[in-house]
Amino acid sequence: MNHLAPLDPLSRHADATLTEQLSGRFAERIRQRLLAPGSRLPSVRDCARRHGVSAYTVVAAYDQLLAQGLVEARKQRGFFVRESHPRDAGQAASSAAAPAVAADPVARPRAPLSAIALVRSMFQPPGARPMPGLGTLPSEWLDLPMLSSALRRVSSGSQLAALTLQYGEPAGDLRLRRALSQRLVDFGVKAVPEQIVTTFGATHALDIVTRSLTHAGDTVLVDEPGWSVEFARLAALGLRVLPVPRGEDGPDLAVMERLIEAQKPHERPRLYITVSVLHNPTGATLALGHAHRLLKLAQAHGLHIVEDDTYAHLAPPHLPRLAALDALERTIYISGFSKILVPNWRVGYLAAPPELIDRFVDTKLLGSLTTTSLTEQAIAHCLEQGLLRRHAERVMARLDAARARSVQLAEAAGCRFAATPRGLFGWVDTGVDTERLSQVMLDGGWLLAPGSIFHATPRPSTLMRINFATTQDAQFWQALQRARDTPGMATPRNPGFSAPAR
Repeated sequence: MNHLAPLDPLSRHADATLTEQLSGRFAERIRQRLLAPGSRLPSVRDCARRHGVSAYTVVAAYDQLLAQGLVEARKQRGFFVRESHPRDAGQAASSAAAPAVAADPVARPRAPLSAIALVRSMFQPPGARPMPGLGTLPSEWLDLPMLSSALRRVSSGSQLAALTLQYGEPAGDLRLRRALSQRLVDFGVKAVPEQIVTTFGATHALDIVTRSLTHAGDTVLVDEPGWSVEFARLAALGLRVLPVPRGEDGPDLAVMERLIEAQKPHERPRLYITVSVLHNPTGATLALGHAHRLLKLAQAHGLHIVEDDTYAHLAPPHLPRLAALDALERTIYISGFSKILVPNWRVGYLAAPPELIDRFVDTKLLGSLTTTSLTEQAIAHCLEQGLLRRHAERVMARLDAARARSVQLAEAAGCRFAATPRGLFGWVDTGVDTERLSQVMLDGGWLLAPGSIFHATPRPSTLMRINFATTQDAQFWQALQRARDTPGMATPRNPGFSAPAR
């Protein structure tokens, strides 16, 4: 049988979602050996065209097959049937005879949307409509002429050879580190250029810090809810994650202290990774008094605090930063430019205590050898000339207007906000299971970020994260209202979140 040829059309009126139907069909063919081990699945675009569904539905279906161990993803090549899968190991021996779509879609186990699936969905084709679940600004909000001009300026004449024909400085371009040292003063953070290391984005900076200061088996404290990709990254390093409940004012310090003291002395956490300003996904910002108590707790227990300030350019500079309060003694400050400039300009940085810098540079060299001097100098130019500051001010004004409209539409659709709307993200209570809701919405081509993926151990939730910049379309909220009325939609017994007191 030609695996590219569709069977009966997928039904938009079946109990199972299009994602479930599609993954079920591929699973059945794989288990019946109609798709041989090692064979390649259709590309996402081709599969979407042949089955009349969105690319997001295909990505979600392939991720379900990944979660079941039936396929594997090969970098830049696509998805392939695994050489051995559960049936070969004696598991699910009767799967071949099972129908592709079970009778009870609510009771049937489903592969949830994963952190990796959300990341894959970031790679949209140019001109794709904005997606509520994504974490980036719309392309039309970005200042391409500013970036093009900056690149031309730093690559003119003989300077281009100096920037491209040899490796850059190990710690990063000195011009950029000097500009960053000046920029950090706006946030109250004092760091000389020698305390700064540039990286391929903020995620790379987080990876350098954790690889330098921890080993497999070590324990790390994180915010919960928190960034799902960070949970996945820490787990991939073999680290044990201890989630600390996060509220409007910051982490629950009583829970944090109990978690620390419950560990054996040699197993106590080495790091606490947090977002102080415009927390992802809630949008909350650390209260000043809470920050002081957190620093005292870190000092008492020998913790390093890794402060991820990825959204610094979307917030007023005066908001409390832990790195400013403790003068980079126990805090390692991390930020980047992908959120405010363009996602593909992977320039980030870390600022740290002087005694840790050599260790971080060594880890950087082992993992990436260098960073790109050309883009680093272009960003330095934007900082020096005030171009980035003015661009950020324009984006913040536009985001304020978008947030007001999105909040109005969300509340009109019967949703409420579990945290005060701020910054880029809103933490929205839909009243129904958002994992199930996300599968139904995918069928209509809308990508959601359900609350379950923002927990270290996914659990049912009525919450979802929305991007205020990409949720101004009334059609989205109308589709969400219709999806909530879908048969089988229910409220989880444990929504996984309690709205903070106002």
